[in-house]
Amino acid sequence: MRYSKEIFFLLLLSFVVACGDSDDGGPVDNGPDDNGIEIPSTGFTSPNSYANRTLVWSDEFEASSLNLTDWTYEIGTGSNGWGNNELQYYTNSNTFIQDGHLVIEAKEQSLNGSNYTSSRIVTQNKQSFRYGRIDIRAALPEGQGIWPALWMLGSNFTSVGWPASGEIDIMEMVGGSGRENTVHGTVHWQHDGQHANYGGETTLSSGTFHDQFHVFSIEWDAGQIRWLVDDVQYHVIDTTPAQLDEFRNSFFFIFNVAVGGNWPGSPNSTTTFPQYLIVDYVRVFQ
Repeated sequence: MRYSKEIFFLLLLSFVVACGDSDDGGPVDNGPDDNGIEIPSTGFTSPNSYANRTLVWSDEFEASSLNLTDWTYEIGTGSNGWGNNELQYYTNSNTFIQDGHLVIEAKEQSLNGSNYTSSRIVTQNKQSFRYGRIDIRAALPEGQGIWPALWMLGSNFTSVGWPASGEIDIMEMVGGSGRENTVHGTVHWQHDGQHANYGGETTLSSGTFHDQFHVFSIEWDAGQIRWLVDDVQYHVIDTTPAQLDEFRNSFFFIFNVAVGGNWPGSPNSTTTFPQYLIVDYVRVFQ
């Protein structure tokens, strides 16, 4: 495509104006909210329907902003770094919608005593579910100290606390040291007053979960929870014992990207920012 000299001059003038200093004298943030990020064009896609199941709720992230009828931002550092010594400060400005995708951005950015910012969104008191198949199509961030999670807590969390509420981790990944090719599925509960957990993991034969989209799923009923990646099961737990009664209650969703913490460790000189968790959709079938 060719441009006339006049059009080229106007484009150049617009670019110079757009890149000028901010009014408050602070740094100009020409981040992904302004310029967009690269959304993967490949990866696994799950079906829109399943035999003998009905789609009861989904978010395809097609609106121009996060649907606050379904989601709430959790803000701050929580208690003791959200219980895990995490390093980020969660804000409502690190989440945006691009081209029909939810994007959660982790930044190296100083805010209220923290050196990193990110977002954590929940459906608590807005959307909760008991049993069914859950599909979440996502591409993951990468890097030492980066910890994305797609997970659920029992709807009675506020009244009974954790781990008595139960926790279902649909997908967790801890970045760095070549770990971006492995994801984990875990449940947490309370047994005889103590924290108990049971988890499994799966590793790609090639590439990482950053390279393209994958679908992270659970199939959950009164007797078991099964974990799948790209419709291949890799982990299961029998929840019929009475001590696992937490998993016969309703749960709400949490999507977040933590930075640092007990499990992944802190970022280091190899970690690049910003990092992005990109979610194409979340669907619940019952």
